[in-house]
Amino acid sequence: MARTNLLYAQSGGVTAVINATAAAVIAAARERDDAIGTVFAARHGILGALDEDLIDTTALGADDLGALSHIPGGAFGSCRFDLDPPDRNPAQYDRLFAVFAAHDIGHFLYNGGNGSMDTVAKISAAARARGYPLVCVGVPKTVDNDLEGTDCSPGFGSAAKYAAVSMLEAGIDIASMASSAGRVFVLEVMGRNAGWIAAASALAARTADDPPHIILMPEAPFDEDAFLAAVDATVKRLGYCAVTVSEGIRRADGTLVMEQDHDRKGHVQLGGAGQCIARLIHARLGHKHHWAIPDYLQRAAGHLVSAVDHAQACAVGRAAVEAAIAGRDCVMPAIRRLSDDPYRWDIVFPDVAAIANLERRVPAHFIRADGLHVTDAAKRYLRPLIEGEVYPAFAAGVPDYRRPRLSSVPRQLAAYIP
Repeated sequence: MARTNLLYAQSGGVTAVINATAAAVIAAARERDDAIGTVFAARHGILGALDEDLIDTTALGADDLGALSHIPGGAFGSCRFDLDPPDRNPAQYDRLFAVFAAHDIGHFLYNGGNGSMDTVAKISAAARARGYPLVCVGVPKTVDNDLEGTDCSPGFGSAAKYAAVSMLEAGIDIASMASSAGRVFVLEVMGRNAGWIAAASALAARTADDPPHIILMPEAPFDEDAFLAAVDATVKRLGYCAVTVSEGIRRADGTLVMEQDHDRKGHVQLGGAGQCIARLIHARLGHKHHWAIPDYLQRAAGHLVSAVDHAQACAVGRAAVEAAIAGRDCVMPAIRRLSDDPYRWDIVFPDVAAIANLERRVPAHFIRADGLHVTDAAKRYLRPLIEGEVYPAFAAGVPDYRRPRLSSVPRQLAAYIP
């Protein structure tokens, strides 16, 4: 393959380690300057590619890349945007490939989740149909851990660590305030259709009486009476009860326990399930109640990154570059677990088209029969993913997140009009 430029972009909800992947991509590409020229980044994902809003990463030195690997959020900007099918909107692809041609892009790496893999598959197919020489590689990330084809998703391990630590510390607090009146704490975590983050909060417990006492996940239908009975029994035994709730929990009929609104595309906006559950407990049982919603905090906690997660985020970035140079079009570097203890893993390359838009949910054997907690098998799977710490540098008492200097590339095309 002739020496061409590489375009990297970030998509979907960001994570505490997505920039570690970005730094690894840039560093690995520079090591192969025989095959890759300039590494560009699209500002705000595929939207930046369409708008020809590109960043030249050449100015980023080794120290910049080191700092970048510890910054949470998306350093180059992300988006939630789905390309239309090529036959429905060929002009969209005309523009995309005009941008690629104008900047001699021969490698495209898209760092995202389920929907992003669909984007990779669409662009790959369009490139082949047009005869444009482009290698497209999907790079996995998502805090939800719901991406198929990989044992775990970079970004999840750190979110899981945050959930477990939050429950551990809040549990110690509420236990110290337990009284005859009974207290309940509810922690609502992300998880629209998959309860992986909620399940990970189980790692806070060392004994059967440690929080969280109950975990509610979308995969197990919410049984109000059974749940309230478990809460009441726990309060009577311990004086308090701590509950983790996925935002997307549903009743047996499939309806959401709580939804906020709908966006312009009709997607349900979630949030409030924890408050709903806490108020239900108070209304039916009379216990004092508190709830918390970490929201962005659980995916932005750069001060509490899992060392395993960080290592895997870097590994998939490097592997994506290697795959692109080797001409392995429409694949995704995925993590394959080799053993639990000691934890060992390597990288494999599933076909992106076969996994795009699929959701990997918590399997039944990870959920206790009553649907109110996880099994030992779940804990064995989860525990290695939160191991180790990678701390950022601190300055003046807070993390020293030095944002990279971003140089925009001069546009060569007319303004994009969708």
